[in-house]
Amino acid sequence: MTTPRITLNDNTSIPQFGLGVWQVDPGETERVVSEAFEVGYRHIDTAQMYGNEEGVGAAIKASGLGRDELYITTKLNNNRHEKAAAKASLRESLDKLGLEKVDLFLIHWPLPTQYDGDYVGTWETLVELQSEGLTTSIGVSNFQPEHLDAVIKATGVVPAVNQIEAHPYFTNDVARGNTLRAGSVVEAWSPLGQGGGELEDPAVLALAERYGKSPAQVLLRWAIDRGDIVFPKSTRKERLVENLDIFDFSLTSDDVASLVALDKGEAGRQGPNPDTFDWIPD
Repeated sequence: MTTPRITLNDNTSIPQFGLGVWQVDPGETERVVSEAFEVGYRHIDTAQMYGNEEGVGAAIKASGLGRDELYITTKLNNNRHEKAAAKASLRESLDKLGLEKVDLFLIHWPLPTQYDGDYVGTWETLVELQSEGLTTSIGVSNFQPEHLDAVIKATGVVPAVNQIEAHPYFTNDVARGNTLRAGSVVEAWSPLGQGGGELEDPAVLALAERYGKSPAQVLLRWAIDRGDIVFPKSTRKERLVENLDIFDFSLTSDDVASLVALDKGEAGRQGPNPDTFDWIPD
């Protein structure tokens, strides 16, 4: 099936639904991505930090799909923010993926307490990588409003996307609203939460029963109806099929509002806080 596409600020477009491979074992990645291709996925979101780009590349090579049929995202590792390292890292990613360019390259985390807080310099490097033709689009991930505003002010280049944590228990409205106002598109990571309880919440279960869908399908549809891009992870083929089967229904505005009302603010955040997250791998 063909999933909806969203137009980005650089006049390219991105599938609104895809597969994320965070925490997919490198040894399983080729199988998982290959099965995703078999059931209709065309958008794959990986990262240098995940350690499974080679598996994604192997699945791409084995798929027989044309390059123009696929949308591939990867992200800059936290230990590669300096200019020379960032440039070398993307070339390494391309080698692992077996591609001449990726569709989207992101700064994975701003790391404002590392590298003397110079995430602007890292963004300038991504602008150069785009001009060199190694990535079609560039964006950021986990950027708070002040981080996003700073890179735009310094360079005049608005990131195509900002990939941020967003789900009903943590709607992340301040970062989401600032992203949209800036002219970037929101990619919602962890749209099903991370075991925080949304899948068992009575409001979610009520909608699932009403629409004859699973709680996960309701949460994914909620994100789609808000205009966000999602890429849930699964390693099971039947779940890959289920997750993709969300385009035959839609939620009403009242349904969307009922899920937004579940927001717990900062207490609902289940991943690291970008203002303080400072992990750099060895």
